[in-house]
Amino acid sequence: MSGGSGAVADGGAADYGLAERAHAALRARGGTVAVAESLTGGLLAAALVDVPGASATFRGSVTAYATEVKASVLGVDEGLLDVHGPVHPVVARQMAEGVRKLLGATYGVATTGVAGPEPQDGRPVGTVHLAVAGPGGTLVSSPRLSGERATIRHGAVTAALELLVGRLPSSGTPAR
Repeated sequence: MSGGSGAVADGGAADYGLAERAHAALRARGGTVAVAESLTGGLLAAALVDVPGASATFRGSVTAYATEVKASVLGVDEGLLDVHGPVHPVVARQMAEGVRKLLGATYGVATTGVAGPEPQDGRPVGTVHLAVAGPGGTLVSSPRLSGERATIRHGAVTAALELLVGRLPSSGTPAR
């Protein structure tokens, strides 16, 4: 449901509005964003590219669904993955920092978690870890989401966009 309708495919008007706000803030400061997704499997990137003109600020994405891809492509510490598994706040942080570096973006955003229908590695359905890496460091958020698989995945997209928008500078200083 794109093309000026104000709604992201399978997302909603809220995600579209948040993505618009993120792009506007990034454009105003000459900044860019890249995403690393596991839990959301490309939904966050889709929400960002649904906004017309996204190519001015969106660098790209890595959908690192497999644990070994988090290590080999995004540089997540293999020891961390061995000990804690892929659903951990430090994994989200390292994913965001890794995609930021890999794709040369001002900001990197990452999602990891358990959407269900079953728990994973002892972590309950609805466990979500998000991160935004940028010039001022990395912010991690771990909202607890509930509902069906699709609801959790879309809730994670909304929460990630909110985290990004909240992390962007609000004054006229450059984002770099």
